[in-house]
Amino acid sequence: MSGAGHDPAVLDKLCPMHLLLSASGRIRHAGPTIQKLRPQAPLAGRRFLDTVTVKRPRGIAGMEDLRRAAGVKLHLAFRDAPRTELKGLLVPLGDRRLIVNLSFGISIFDGVQDYALTNADFAATDLAIEMLYLMEAKSAAMEASRRLNLRLQEARIAAEEQAFTDTLTGLKNRRALNAVLERLITAGEGFAVMHVDLDYFKAVNDRLGHAAGDHVLQVVAHIMQQETRSSDMVVRLGGDEFTVVLPDVRSEGILRGIGQRIIDRLEEPIHFKGEVCKVSASIGTVWIQRGDRRSRDVVLANADAALYASKHAGRARHTFFDPTLRAGDGMVAAPAEKGGG
Repeated sequence: MSGAGHDPAVLDKLCPMHLLLSASGRIRHAGPTIQKLRPQAPLAGRRFLDTVTVKRPRGIAGMEDLRRAAGVKLHLAFRDAPRTELKGLLVPLGDRRLIVNLSFGISIFDGVQDYALTNADFAATDLAIEMLYLMEAKSAAMEASRRLNLRLQEARIAAEEQAFTDTLTGLKNRRALNAVLERLITAGEGFAVMHVDLDYFKAVNDRLGHAAGDHVLQVVAHIMQQETRSSDMVVRLGGDEFTVVLPDVRSEGILRGIGQRIIDRLEEPIHFKGEVCKVSASIGTVWIQRGDRRSRDVVLANADAALYASKHAGRARHTFFDPTLRAGDGMVAAPAEKGGG
């Protein structure tokens, strides 16, 4: 190829990843695509061998070595990050200048992704175009598959969440309670279970109807979430019965404080369409010490026994479980725990 006859505009179209080197080895012109690989650093004016390293053939230290490699496939890489690897073919011009035509080779996929290249950045006859089409088709198929999997996963999570959620209040339900208790008991962790039953709730339903009752239950659920810790799980068992599972309880005082806050808040009047709904809360609590692996049924039965003791003692009370509370029910209660829980 004659040095006088080469036209940068033509080369830019036919070989958009070419470099034109001066006799001394400086880059005089860079094709538009190769320049995109260094958008913040113009390649023109830089020394070629300071810009890339020739990995193969080995031993190329200067321009004379490079000229002797004319017609040999070059394996190159940028010296600065990102150290993209390239393939090259060097062609000498009549005035000791050189043209190096570059390509990504089999790294075309990485090159296109790393530098956001499109088919417009390659010559129309470049096989890279075919590879780009294949890559785009594969990418589209993978994206469609990813979105489908995401929708399926979201649907599964939603279904699982719905299966563990009380639809009226948004609290966890009995199924969720059973699962959490089994996990805590199996792990031998310490925790407490607080049964909460609304006093006078039937009177609200009878006087104002089920819409008022549903409103009261929703308000109660909100209050119980406010008055418990973020690590606690509030459950609606059904009707006007609630349960709180409290992991990692360090003292009886924590349980008494939470219980008293719930009782105090639920004694405040709840308004519904100009009417006042009055309820209160009776609470029974069992405190399980670390390593105590009693069954889930026993834990819940003990909490129930403490709750009914509160009911019988006058309501709006908080009772901790004691084995004497189940002395006459025909079942063996668990040993007494610290603090009576």
